[in-house]
Amino acid sequence: MSEFDALVITERGGAEPAARFAVRVQPRSSRAGVDGVHGDALRVRVNAPPVEGAANEAVVEVLAKALGVAKRAVTIVRGATSRSKVVEVRGVTAAGVRVALQQPKHGTRR
Repeated sequence: MSEFDALVITERGGAEPAARFAVRVQPRSSRAGVDGVHGDALRVRVNAPPVEGAANEAVVEVLAKALGVAKRAVTIVRGATSRSKVVEVRGVTAAGVRVALQQPKHGTRR
């Protein structure tokens, strides 16, 4: 059992699958990457400060890289001005998100 199994992921069907999940952001971190689960949310550390959307852009980049999707497939649905966000990733299922997060990648701490 992985720590990512505690992550609550909502899946949307349709022509293109999409997965939504909560994210807890740590801006101005010394390291950028996915850093496990914080409660029921994925913890994401970014180097960028929370100013003028810089941290949001960095969150999108980190998640796209960790999940192996294009940046345009990652959307912040709720919480644009908060550390707690809801993110939607198009083109992946809930199972695909869990599998991708368990794979060791550059920029992802395990």
